[in-house]
Amino acid sequence: MNFMGFSSIDVGSSATIKWGNTRLRVALVLDNTGSMSDSNKIGALKTATTSLLTQLKNAATVKEDVYVSIIPFVKDVNADDSNNSANWIDWTEWEAEPPILDTANGGSKPSSWYTTNRGSPCPFSTSTHGFGCTDRPATRSGASATSTVPDTDPYNRLICPGLDNGSKKPLKGSVYYNGCYNSWSKCVGSTCTCTTSNTSICTCAGSGSGKTCTVASGYREHTWRPTTSNTYTQPLILDGNSVPYATPAHNTWNGCVVDRGDKSAPNSGNYDTNVATPTSGTPATLLAAEQYASCPQPVLPLGSPLDSTAWNRMTTLVSNMAPAGNTNQAIGLMHGWMSLVGGGPYPAPPPKDTNYIYNDVIILLTDGLNTENRWYTSQSSIDAREQLTCNNINAAKITLYTIQVNTGGDPTSTLLQRCAGSPGIYPDTSKWFMVTSSSGIGTVFDQIGKQLSQLRVAK
Repeated sequence: MNFMGFSSIDVGSSATIKWGNTRLRVALVLDNTGSMSDSNKIGALKTATTSLLTQLKNAATVKEDVYVSIIPFVKDVNADDSNNSANWIDWTEWEAEPPILDTANGGSKPSSWYTTNRGSPCPFSTSTHGFGCTDRPATRSGASATSTVPDTDPYNRLICPGLDNGSKKPLKGSVYYNGCYNSWSKCVGSTCTCTTSNTSICTCAGSGSGKTCTVASGYREHTWRPTTSNTYTQPLILDGNSVPYATPAHNTWNGCVVDRGDKSAPNSGNYDTNVATPTSGTPATLLAAEQYASCPQPVLPLGSPLDSTAWNRMTTLVSNMAPAGNTNQAIGLMHGWMSLVGGGPYPAPPPKDTNYIYNDVIILLTDGLNTENRWYTSQSSIDAREQLTCNNINAAKITLYTIQVNTGGDPTSTLLQRCAGSPGIYPDTSKWFMVTSSSGIGTVFDQIGKQLSQLRVAK
């Protein structure tokens, strides 16, 4: 080349960075329990989640590249009260007689209820049954107690729990009705068990037969009334003893559902650990409604961060997350998995294009050990159900990241270590993280976000 007069020659090349042929579907399963208020963990989680969503958004070039669902969980998850007419909800327990009135199980009814009608004296006293009459559903603003059953439409014939800012002394044997969560709590010695340590929600005081549980204003139980009609004008519903009892209207449901299964124990189909399609012919597959006072934000099905409507819903949900309630990681995991395949409140995801490789991912973040599910308050019993769920998620070849936020010196969760996994590797300890400060949440989410949004270099 020098002989021909060229001392050098330029050689040019170029490369294009693009998403390649890998696509993501990610379920964020996020702890919203009461302990997340400590050390501002909930605030750190909001910031970290928004940052992670931004990373995933920036990694996509078209909507189909990334889909994200968000599942806030406590003891229950919120399947969205707008679904109150869906056929995948089981209302059996929600509509059942309150235990205090269930004569088959030691409850009782005041004799005056046999003749109760509109305009009749209210048959309840908050000091004896924890129920009363109100001029409108307790879930409606402006509700106040009345001495008679209302006789004015549209709220006639309302028979409701006593207003929640009043003391309750409903006695059934040695157990008192706990107005905090529509459940029963035993009073032992000078201690009356509340299902929350947050005294702004519920407090107990007194001793013996004078033991009372008081619920703070604003935390309301659902309304009981003698009709399922939204018009409040239908005839009274009668039980086997021809005694009218109150049935809550579905549109007063706050959206919370419990673990799938039977009333008193998991079903043999293990529906709390798998994503079998909810089927009306198999009640244990349905999502059982519960009026949990600490209901978290509603779940958000898969959506693309590049879709402006979906993006707004994601960021709004995250900003509205608030800490309350007990811990049940397993129900969050099951719903996270169901959000990836469809069923119940989750529409079926778009079909997968055979020209692409899809990675299904669940990210579970929790700051506490399991404390309560539909059937148990024993951590070991709840952990056993969650382990089954983890095994099933692994068998489905879904990558599962688990993150324990441990700012209070809790034991290291061996369950979360065993649950972390990726296709072909289970357990996969590289997918398990322990952080000991609130700021660590953002660090871990950033690390996971970078892993998930790796770009491929193509010619």
